[in-house]
Amino acid sequence: MSIDLDQFADEQGRVVAQKLLAAARQGGTESDFRREASRILEEAGKAADLTIIPRDEFSVARGRVDSVYNRLILEYKRPGIIRPTNQGRSNSGVIQQVKDYINDVAARERREVHRLAGVALDGFHFIFVRRVGDGWSVDDPVPVTPASTARFLRLLFSLSTGAALVPENLIEDFGPLTWRAQRSVKAFYRAIHSSRHPLVAKLYEQWKLFYSEVTDYREWSARIDSKNEFRSFVRGMDLDPEYTEPPKIFFAIHTYYALLIKLIATLAASRFAGDAQDFLSHLASKTGDSLREALAEMERGGLFREYGIRNFLEGDFFGWYLAAWNNDIEAAVGQLIQRLAEYDPGALELAPENARDLLKKLYHNLLPREIRHTLGEYYTPDWLADRLIRVTLGTADLGNAAKRVLDPACGSGTFLVLLIKHIRERATRNKKDPAETLELILKNIVGIDLNPLAVIAARTNYLLALGDLLKYRKGDIDIPVYQADSILTPSRGTGLFDGDVYPLKTSVGEFRIPALFAEREKMDVLANVLDEAVESGIGEEAFIARLEGPAGLDPEEIEAVRDDLVALYRQLRALHEQGLDGVWARIIKNAFTPLFLEPCHYIVGNPPWVNWENLPDDYRTQIRNLFEHYGLFPHGGMDTILGKGKKDISMLMTYVAVDKYLRRGGKLGFVITQSVFKTSGAGQGFRRFLLPDGTPFGPLVVEDMVKLNPFEGATNRTAVAVFSKGRGIQYPVTYTYWKKRATGRGSSIGFDTPYEEVTGEKITFHQWYAEPVNRSDATSAWLTARQKALQALHKVIGNSPYSAHEGANTGGANGIYWVEVTGRRPGGLVIISNVTEGARRNVHSTQAAVEPDLLYPLLRGRDVKRWSAIPSAHILMTQDPETRIGINEEFMKNRHPKTYAYLKRSETILRARRTQAIRRLMERGPFYSIFGVGKYTFAPWKVVWREVANELDAAVIGEQDVFGTKKSVVPDHTCVLVACDVREEAHYICAIINSAPARLAIRNYIVLHPDPHILNNVNIPKYSPRDNIHLHLAHLSEAAHQAAAGGNEAEVQRIEAEIDYFAAQLWGLTEQELSDIKQSLEEA
Repeated sequence: MSIDLDQFADEQGRVVAQKLLAAARQGGTESDFRREASRILEEAGKAADLTIIPRDEFSVARGRVDSVYNRLILEYKRPGIIRPTNQGRSNSGVIQQVKDYINDVAARERREVHRLAGVALDGFHFIFVRRVGDGWSVDDPVPVTPASTARFLRLLFSLSTGAALVPENLIEDFGPLTWRAQRSVKAFYRAIHSSRHPLVAKLYEQWKLFYSEVTDYREWSARIDSKNEFRSFVRGMDLDPEYTEPPKIFFAIHTYYALLIKLIATLAASRFAGDAQDFLSHLASKTGDSLREALAEMERGGLFREYGIRNFLEGDFFGWYLAAWNNDIEAAVGQLIQRLAEYDPGALELAPENARDLLKKLYHNLLPREIRHTLGEYYTPDWLADRLIRVTLGTADLGNAAKRVLDPACGSGTFLVLLIKHIRERATRNKKDPAETLELILKNIVGIDLNPLAVIAARTNYLLALGDLLKYRKGDIDIPVYQADSILTPSRGTGLFDGDVYPLKTSVGEFRIPALFAEREKMDVLANVLDEAVESGIGEEAFIARLEGPAGLDPEEIEAVRDDLVALYRQLRALHEQGLDGVWARIIKNAFTPLFLEPCHYIVGNPPWVNWENLPDDYRTQIRNLFEHYGLFPHGGMDTILGKGKKDISMLMTYVAVDKYLRRGGKLGFVITQSVFKTSGAGQGFRRFLLPDGTPFGPLVVEDMVKLNPFEGATNRTAVAVFSKGRGIQYPVTYTYWKKRATGRGSSIGFDTPYEEVTGEKITFHQWYAEPVNRSDATSAWLTARQKALQALHKVIGNSPYSAHEGANTGGANGIYWVEVTGRRPGGLVIISNVTEGARRNVHSTQAAVEPDLLYPLLRGRDVKRWSAIPSAHILMTQDPETRIGINEEFMKNRHPKTYAYLKRSETILRARRTQAIRRLMERGPFYSIFGVGKYTFAPWKVVWREVANELDAAVIGEQDVFGTKKSVVPDHTCVLVACDVREEAHYICAIINSAPARLAIRNYIVLHPDPHILNNVNIPKYSPRDNIHLHLAHLSEAAHQAAAGGNEAEVQRIEAEIDYFAAQLWGLTEQELSDIKQSLEEA
């Protein structure tokens, strides 16, 4: 542009305001005022060298819009019609009219409704209206003043010219289906393969090193390579999925996205840092080496340093494309720049909510959702982040710029941006000095992340959130978002000769940093001097001399670390000579940042939810000591967790963050998996809420959002939890249970649904409480319920004389052991066909004739419902329940030769089973051994329920006829069973498990897996045929099975009410306690 429109709008605000007010004071009709106001705006446009031509009386479905200026809808009203507040009927009608016009213009012109804005004007007041997410942003009426008119003019000029810098436009121009994205990713991917420049390979390896510390590359690469969505995506990039390496594809995608972010950041920096220079337009005119050199200066951070932002680009792995520069990269990058240069960033200021959506929506749409989820990438919805911030900081400190807040896993900066938003709103209300507000934000709102792409995105979002505050900076600034590991921070060496250094591993070797420099100021000096010295090629002594003064070291201190400093400098010089320099000093500086952070008042965020077993081996080895240090392994120790537990790295980050970064009396609020409170083994160490030095950090409140499923397309068990450092654990803990207010159409909560709409219209919540299921073990899993119900449940909780077992497990070879009987032969043989549906192994469908002796009815999890269990297939039961290994081979050959021959055909597949339990059995038994089989498997009566379910629904099953022989039903590994010898005892147990008190006790501390251990916590008295309550419960269970079999739901409900009554008598519950239990079940 030839003129700074922002500055011009500010200058013209007074003039236009005076003219509008003068026109309004003349009175007259709406048409009179519209005619005069249109002339005033047209003159303002001409003065700005813009052609402002309205389309007056634009016809839409609900009437006629007064004026449409490209994407701005202006509704004129008779002077004086708009009242000073929006409470009255008059303003409500005006606002609704503007909303309707926005929707209708969007529909008629096939525009995204979010791209439009509306203004109502009567000459005395403006009302600004925008669509935000699923709702509306409607400002209170503002008087026509120079300031408000300048705001209106900026909106008019921005939306009447250029392409607005909003997410929808970026997706349309740069999304995955655009030729710009496809051309760029293809060029980058081929360059990764073909470039011989050593820096390309090393930065790729360093990217993998950082990125894989929260993602197992080998695991996800194998999973994603075969996904149809990925293969289709790769074909869309004009690449062959058969010969494409997933990690390199994602490095190319990240490079593309990172470049887009940087270019967008230049728009924001040039606008908000007070410089009218149009960098992108300047860049768009360049080609060849001239373009490459200009981009290199941008990648070095030069442009941002000109704007006073020192650290915007540093330690960046995504500038490698300059080393691999070729005609394809030049063409692809040039097209990106030329299109982006046509954008007007004014929308960022005029609709601030777009700033935080900008990069998130772009990246969301850059990869198909299924691929992002396979990579474990779930982004925190703004409403959820806002909820966590509000509940953690509280009303008093929400927006308090003096309070220091850290997000130790900040991702793209969602929490940071919302924190800045609240600070800016509070500062505006309290008329705080903008320069002071900026200074406090930069000092106190801090983010850390290990993902290099996330750091670039977070810094850009931080910059966008600061917006026009940047104009008030008093000197150069740093954006306080750092690329580092907030869990595994640098630590001193432990060897005899490295106790005075901090070793730091990278893809180009290990850097050894003298411990003397483990202070913020000294580390900044070291990084800067290393960069300058390596670039200028000065000698070693000159490097030492240049370092001594700025680092504030005396000659003795320098002499003590001289050898280590010289070695470090030689190492970086050697990398420079190999063409591998440019980022390493900054990587070192960022890695040390967590050591320098001042203790925070608050910590908020959404730590990574990555299970221990899914972490890369090397990283898992490195953090093993930390898990042990914080006591996060259960009482069985490391072997237990490796074998059975589901430790989550979010547990470790919680402990590390409280320990290292939170001040005493401070609060930590995390979006965390609900399983840390509900699982018996894996969460046990976590629930000590105690640091190694004895400092407690008791939970203040937990908000259970499992039923909301806040993360798009995911069923992870979400909770919001707040802890206070130094506060002892006080049970019961407040436990708020959230659920949707309604189901069906209109009930969904979108990724960008406004917080006020979610909390005010979409959800309802119930005040529950939580305490350990075992009062003698404070680390046991939590029970959660209404207050009276919670107390009552402790009468239900206790030890049971009954044991439960998992069903038979073939070790992944179901397609061999599971069969259907399709016919019989003379002589007693039966024809079987193996069940290959859902088989984990590549087993071909086949038929065979076998002896019927080892065929048993098979009960799968899907066959079990409450009061109903109906087998749907058969299983070849080859296991000896006495020896707990496969039936002796010689015996099998002699007694069951056809069955043995059938199994022998699949010996290779069976021996390839990798389950440890199976492999141990095969070492001492036949190749067809399975596990999860004992004498209990062949009990005549069983109580069964599904092993994976949110609810425990039990049923009873007895022996069944198989070719004239009564045989026990064999539950598979997706079932849990209790073995019984007597029918009445099985029905008694079933009735108790299905009763309301037991269901609540079990439901609220199981997490998807109602496994055998639950009977350890439910007090089921031993069955006695002489106890009338026991007999009543047994008979009622039998009646419920009969009613369920007949489809009589009303009768089932009547019987269940009786069962609840007798169960309450069994445990000594009062009528009120039983009522509270039932109410809790309904609320859940």
